[in-house]
Amino acid sequence: MIVFTKLKIGLFGVGLDVYWNQFEGLKKRLISHLNQVHTLLSSDDIEIVNLGLIDTVGKAMDAGHRFRQADVDMILLYASTYALSATVLPVVQRAKVPVIILNLSPKAAVDYASFNALKDRHEMTGEWLTYCAACPVPEVANVFRRAGISYYQVTGILDPSDSCWQEIADWITAAKVAHILAHNRLGAMGTYYSGMLDIYTDLTRQIATFGGHIELLEVDELSALRREVSSSEINKRVIEFSHAFDVEPDCDTKELEDAARTSVALDRMIAKYELGALAYYYKGTGSAENKDTMRSIILGSTYLTAKGVPVAGEYEIKNAQAMKILDSFGAGGSFSEYYALDFNDDVVLMGHDGPGHYQIAEGKIKVKPLVAYHGKVGNGLSIEMSVKHGPVTFLSVVEDPDGKLFFLVAEGTSVLGPILEIGNTNSRYRFPINIRQFVEEWNRHGPAHHCAIGVGHLASKIEKLGKLIGIETIKVCSDKE
Repeated sequence: MIVFTKLKIGLFGVGLDVYWNQFEGLKKRLISHLNQVHTLLSSDDIEIVNLGLIDTVGKAMDAGHRFRQADVDMILLYASTYALSATVLPVVQRAKVPVIILNLSPKAAVDYASFNALKDRHEMTGEWLTYCAACPVPEVANVFRRAGISYYQVTGILDPSDSCWQEIADWITAAKVAHILAHNRLGAMGTYYSGMLDIYTDLTRQIATFGGHIELLEVDELSALRREVSSSEINKRVIEFSHAFDVEPDCDTKELEDAARTSVALDRMIAKYELGALAYYYKGTGSAENKDTMRSIILGSTYLTAKGVPVAGEYEIKNAQAMKILDSFGAGGSFSEYYALDFNDDVVLMGHDGPGHYQIAEGKIKVKPLVAYHGKVGNGLSIEMSVKHGPVTFLSVVEDPDGKLFFLVAEGTSVLGPILEIGNTNSRYRFPINIRQFVEEWNRHGPAHHCAIGVGHLASKIEKLGKLIGIETIKVCSDKE
């Protein structure tokens, strides 16, 4: 697995140098507020590049160079007091990364009685300037817009219990996911399922949008790696399968061993190419060895998916990206499509054949033998699971008629009830809108027939990710409706 560098966040506060001699102690107080922001942001998995208060044009130009040299992924601009926009623009303009304006007051309100009791108007002005974080924001926003710089805002209070800190945390989480995508290597093994025109995609557009790399792989290589797997490795993986899965009694031992062999070979291919996700499909004709490889891939793919390398069947590269996004948010990512509509219970049944994500399963997933993989060549072992009951998020990476990508998102709930026990992933989902509205609204935006489903409600975080990487997010429904 590729080792990612830490997310780097650039942080600076703004100020006006002429204030410091006019108002004793003001600069010191503002620096202490900035340091408080730094402390609240600190985490083991991010690096903060704090350049302190920028209060002159010269410092601003230098800061722009320093942020660029430090290779920051995002800038947090703390609006501590009034500042000239000329001392802000050069910082962000040269760094060329997303910027979030933190409009944070030191307290919920000025203590008006104490403030007005000061009597000395000069001292009162100095005190007021510690509270005027909101003052420079319109000026900075105006200049950013005119300079073509995208910016986002968080407004709140320095108090860590204020709700703004959750919003800031969500921005940072979204930036971490963008960072992961920018370094991710996605494998594409085999070829498209002929005729599924909706899943074809422009690989260059995928890389231009998300970053990273797409490695084109041959099934022949996986078959060759499969030959090198030892009996002891097979036995060990079979035992691991028995711990991870609920293997049904009618599963043939030979089939389990074949699946274990392919699983070990897959691990080696993933390690060789440092892959963080995989999409695959192979018709399974013309080579008996390749057919055996691909008909035994489901358990190994499921094993990888639960370990942070999501695997999508049918060469669904767009959906492999969606699964990687959900997994990077810590929500898993189950490969799904419509299975049926239940109008009696107002739920949509969704699932898919092939790999699942057992870390987000409701209970232990089952391994079952299938005499045929529907619509595909071959037979073998498959997995059956439902996504954990509770809040879920649907995500589709959609390619529009002009080739641009956007996110299609919906929030709902995975609910208890009967499923189709056919050896596939299969869950029941309810939404804030009825299923007639949901399917029509979802389909209206023209997604591929596949989507990824993760646990928890993530629409707000996904929307922030879209803003950071420059793509639109369309929300069909959310838990707030």
